Amino acid sequence: MGIQRKTKSLDSILNAFGDAGEALSVKLLIQRLQNQVNKTTVYRLLEKLVEDDVLYSFVGVDGVSWYARCRTCSAGSNCRSHPHFQCISCNQVRCLQGEFSFPVPSDVRVTDTQILMTGYCGNC
Repeated sequence: MGIQRKTKSLDSILNAFGDAGEALSVKLLIQRLQNQVNKTTVYRLLEKLVEDDVLYSFVGVDGVSWYARCRTCSAGSNCRSHPHFQCISCNQVRCLQGEFSFPVPSDVRVTDTQILMTGYCGNC
């Protein structure tokens, strides 16, 4: 179904991601929005933005879902195959440049990949 109309809440969520290659958890997104958008609306819009390939999600440390803006997605492409880095000290998550490919058996069709590297960021 996806996004059907542009709203102030939608604009607020998209603006929260900005231009940086930073990923946000729902908790961080809600903090960044400072009560501009209802929590239920945040969850609903995130789901629709992922559905529309505007955002994508991946699972970080401790099973927390993170969301990032799709910059190079197009119909038929997989913007989810690039790696992410999560600092185990400050918990910052960011997108890393580059893509990985792995041998895939001919009898399977891969629809999603998640590559998460963990360690310490330059500030920690």
